[in-house]
Amino acid sequence: MEEKNIAKFNGFIGVILFLLFAAITIYCFQQFILTERFSLLIISILLLLVSLLIFSGFTVVQPNQAKVFTLFGSYLGVIKHEGFWLTIPLTIRKTVSLRVLNFNSDKLKVNDLEGNPIEIAAVVVYKVSDSAKAVFGVEKYREFVHTQSETGLRHIASQYPYDNFNNDYEISLRQHSDEVAVELTKDLQKRLTFAGVEIIEARIMHLAYSSEIAHAMLQRQQAKAVLAARKVIVEGAVSMVKSAIDQLDEEGVVKLDEEKKAQMVNNLMVALVSEKGSQPVINTGSIY
Repeated sequence: MEEKNIAKFNGFIGVILFLLFAAITIYCFQQFILTERFSLLIISILLLLVSLLIFSGFTVVQPNQAKVFTLFGSYLGVIKHEGFWLTIPLTIRKTVSLRVLNFNSDKLKVNDLEGNPIEIAAVVVYKVSDSAKAVFGVEKYREFVHTQSETGLRHIASQYPYDNFNNDYEISLRQHSDEVAVELTKDLQKRLTFAGVEIIEARIMHLAYSSEIAHAMLQRQQAKAVLAARKVIVEGAVSMVKSAIDQLDEEGVVKLDEEKKAQMVNNLMVALVSEKGSQPVINTGSIY
C-alpha cells in the first residue's frame, strides 16, 4: 500500500454546484405541487440525491494533516494539501497527523555487550511520511512506534559496552553518544519504514548501571581515575627530579657520586609523590 493522490476540486466550486442543484430541486418540487406532474417529482428526487452526493464530498484538511480515503473497502488515495476540497462522494476518511512527534521510552533494564546489567532510556523524534502505510500497514502506528523503539533500543544496547575501560572497543554507550544515536536512528528506521514513519532523531537520554552493580562499577571508575592521576603525578615528579639533578651538575653547585644521586632521587620522589606533607630532616654536619 503506497501513498497516492485522490482527485479533488476546490470546495467553493462544490458549494456553488450544491446550491445550484438545491435551487433546481426546490423549483421542480414547487412546480410538481402546482401542476401535479409526477415527472417533476422524480426529477426533484434525483436532483436531491445529486445534491446530497455533492454535500458528502466536502472535506476540510488542516495544516500538517493528511486524510486517507476509502470507498466501499477500496483505497482511493490521500489529500495532504490544506484547504477546503470537493472529492469523491460517500468515501470514508481517516485523519493522520503529519506533525513532528516525540516520546520518551521507559527505563529498560538490559545487558550490555559485556553482560553488565544497565538501565537505558531514549527519546525518539519521528513523523509520518506515508499516511497510507501508517493507516493500512499497521493497526495503530503510534503504539507500533513505541513498541519497536523499545525493541531497537534493547538491540543497540546489547551491541556496545557501557564503558570502554581497557580500550578494547571502538564505541561505548557512555563515551560515544553521538555515534550510538546515529546507529539507533538507522536501526529504528529499518524497523518502521513499512509503517510509513520517518525517524528524525533517536538519542539516549538516560544511561546508568543497574542498582545491583552500580556501587562496584563506581569503585572501578574511581580506581581508574586515581591511577590516571597518580600516573600524571609520577611523570611530573620524574621530570622535576631530572631537571634538578641536571641543573646542579651544570652549575657545579655540588659534586654528587652515583650513590648520592640515587639517595637524592629517592628523597625527592618521596617528597613529590607522597600524598601527605613530608617532614624534612636537616643535616647540620658532625661535631667530630
